[in-house]
Amino acid sequence: MIKIEELMKIYQMGNQEVRALDGVSFDVQENEYIAIMGPSGSGKSTLMNLIGCLDTPTSGIYILNGQDVSKLEDAELAEVRNREIGFVFQTFNLLPRTDCLSNVELPLIYSGVKTAERRQRSARTLERVGLGDRLDHKPNELSGGQRQRVAIARALVNNPSILLADEPTGNLDTKTGEEIMLLFEELYRMGNTILLVTHEDEIADHARRIIRLRDGVIESDVKVESPVLDGVEIALPSATA
Repeated sequence: MIKIEELMKIYQMGNQEVRALDGVSFDVQENEYIAIMGPSGSGKSTLMNLIGCLDTPTSGIYILNGQDVSKLEDAELAEVRNREIGFVFQTFNLLPRTDCLSNVELPLIYSGVKTAERRQRSARTLERVGLGDRLDHKPNELSGGQRQRVAIARALVNNPSILLADEPTGNLDTKTGEEIMLLFEELYRMGNTILLVTHEDEIADHARRIIRLRDGVIESDVKVESPVLDGVEIALPSATA
C-alpha cells in the first residue's frame, strides 16, 4: 500500500540546515496497524505530514497505492488526501456550530457526493462508531470521547486507504482513551490500515508494529508478537464515553 524510499525533509533555519527526516525507508502493507514513536524532534510529525500528503519531501520517493505522490502539486495532493487518507487529530477539529452528521459529511461534500447519499453514508458511519443516536448533537453537547468518535467517523466516511491518527488520546482521560483504543482495535480487525503517532508506550502497545524514530532516521522497526489485545474479544464501546 505504501512504499517509502530514502525520504528526506530538510528545513532551512537561517544559515542552518535541519534534516527533519534523513533517508527514511519502509513499506506498509494493507491492514497493518503501526505506531510511530520518537522523542520531540525525532521527525515523527514530519513523517506523518508527508504520509498524509500535507507536505512534500525534499527528496526521496513516496508511493501510495501505486501512485508516486512525492512530486505532486498542492491541488493534486489535496485530491489524494481526500480520496486516500482519513485523519484523526488530538484536538478533534470539529466545527463547533455544526451537528455530528454535518461534521462527518464534510469529506463527502469535497468529493461531490450527492446530498441523500452523503447523509446516508454519514449516518451509517456514525452508527459504526457507536453514535447512531447522536446525529443531531453538536460538539459542545458531547463528551471528549464522543467528539473523538465523531472525528473518527469523519475520517472513515470516504472509505480511505489509510487512517492516520496523531496522538488520538492526548486530550482524553485514561479510561476514555482506552475506550477509543478499543475502537481502533475494532476498526483494525474490520480491515482498516492504521498508522498512529504517539509518545505513550501504553498506546503504542495496541499496534502490531512499532517504528521508532530518532534524529530523523529509523532507530527500530519491530513487529509486535503479542500486542495487548490479541486474543481478546472486542465489543464496540458504548456511546456514553
